[in-house]
Amino acid sequence: MPQLSDHTHRSDIEEHIAAVSGEHRNGGLAVMAALAAHGTEVIFGIPGTHNLELYRHMAPLGIAAITPRHEQGAGYAADGYHQVTGRPGVVITTSGPALTNALTAAATAYAESRPMILISPGMPLGTEGKDLGLLHETKDSSGSVDRLLAWSRRVRTPEAAAHAVTQAFEEFSRGRPRPVHIEVPLDVLEAQWSGQVPTPALPSSPAPGQAVLKQAAELLAQADSPLIIAGGGSRGAVGPLRRLAESLGAPVATTSNGKGVLAEDHPLSLGANVRRAVVQEASYAADVLLVIGSELGDSDLWGGLIGSEHGPDAEKAEQTVIRIDIDPSQLHKNLHGDVLICADAQEALGGVLASLEEIGNAEISIAQEGGRTVTEAAAERAAELRRRIDKEFDPAGMLPSLTTLVQRAAGEDVIIAGDSSQVTYDGTIHALVARQLGQLLYMPGYATLGYGIPAAIGAKIAAPERPVVALVGDGAAMFSLQEIMTAVECELPVVFLVVDNGGYKEIEAQMDERSIPHVGVRLVRPDFAALGAAMGTHAVSLSGTAADNPAAPWREQLEAAVREAVAAEKPTVISLQLP
Repeated sequence: MPQLSDHTHRSDIEEHIAAVSGEHRNGGLAVMAALAAHGTEVIFGIPGTHNLELYRHMAPLGIAAITPRHEQGAGYAADGYHQVTGRPGVVITTSGPALTNALTAAATAYAESRPMILISPGMPLGTEGKDLGLLHETKDSSGSVDRLLAWSRRVRTPEAAAHAVTQAFEEFSRGRPRPVHIEVPLDVLEAQWSGQVPTPALPSSPAPGQAVLKQAAELLAQADSPLIIAGGGSRGAVGPLRRLAESLGAPVATTSNGKGVLAEDHPLSLGANVRRAVVQEASYAADVLLVIGSELGDSDLWGGLIGSEHGPDAEKAEQTVIRIDIDPSQLHKNLHGDVLICADAQEALGGVLASLEEIGNAEISIAQEGGRTVTEAAAERAAELRRRIDKEFDPAGMLPSLTTLVQRAAGEDVIIAGDSSQVTYDGTIHALVARQLGQLLYMPGYATLGYGIPAAIGAKIAAPERPVVALVGDGAAMFSLQEIMTAVECELPVVFLVVDNGGYKEIEAQMDERSIPHVGVRLVRPDFAALGAAMGTHAVSLSGTAADNPAAPWREQLEAAVREAVAAEKPTVISLQLP
């Protein structure tokens, strides 16, 4: 398992820079020193002919290099690392095809509003667009990437390269976090750098106005049936969100990206169930609806809608919608907001709580940090909603029960990496009881295949003490199966559980619905367990049944296999074949 160093102090970085002289004090050092100054401990990428000057400085600066088997895997691993640590994922590629290989992962981070820094070398200055036949030559790398990410910058000096890294971290701290790309031309990468260690960016974000905070607090204090919808933008506000929910007695439903922001064993939690009709109906009935850090997109709602303006009695509805988001363009998206707070969720909710205290309403008791003050009526309201959700979504069904089994075997704090697989979106999203953030690694918006296996690797590197399971379908596994070798090489005891139902089962069902003959959906697959064994993992092969029989022998065998795999010292591949 890779050993991550303690945080590299500024004095250590300065000492290394001072020790470097001549041609090695170059643009590569400028980039890596800037990353180290901002606390980067690990990068994901594959060394190549054009990026070696970046690799020269990693070890002396205390940065571990993880080598996946494909650049797309590097991006997904970096995303998994971010979701567990909260730190931006960093990916380094070489030029040309390596960069384009990583773009799907970077575009995934863009769709899910997650920070990532993608760094690649580029053709030398003055050769742009000249079609000279250079190795890995691309018509316009930075221009093409700029169309997919928050921005892409082709720098012209080592100083500009270091500044671009600093700017990325500054923007991550004060706005909607989305991936960026820095292209360092080959001659800039090797050019002399005379600069100093960049000063780390200080966290900053737009401050919410006191008047709007007070307005929101007054409305919430008077609410009879408040409801909170929390998205990925609420992830930095775990404490304030819990305190506010408890103070108001408000149930909290999350999107999949917000899963765990309120522990899902909390009496007010409705889980990551915003797509369920029960939650959407509750959103129509709420007199005050608080939406935190979510665009309320279809990728989470699956055709449903949130808010009374979309309900059956929209013309008669008297609902106040309060929206909190760091991105002003989100404040009316998919649901008109009445009270708009453009700010970081933690600052905004902290301000609302402070205003509630000032109001001094006798019926509002601000919950203190570490305690739960939930009234019986509030707990019962949330419990009734959960009972109705369970009727709509059967937690004992085949796919949900697999997640329940995995969590029981691996432990309450297990991290499960999902994929664009039925076992994830019809199972893990709803069945995993997340007691903290980062227990579900998923990407609902971009919905890419091949995410789960490398994301699990990134998570295990981030939290080696935590059990990590990649629970994916066979179709998704085939997109990134090679990354299991990365886990073997790094001695990461990740559990790779492949649910093999013979191909793209859901697409097959959609073909049936449209009376389309099955084309390209029933696929030939390898023996996943045998392939895992050939790679050097422990391997287990099981055959399940379609019948939802909780006493079926294979369930007990699977639970035992997961429990043993979590305790192992190397990766385990478990193949579960379903009809």
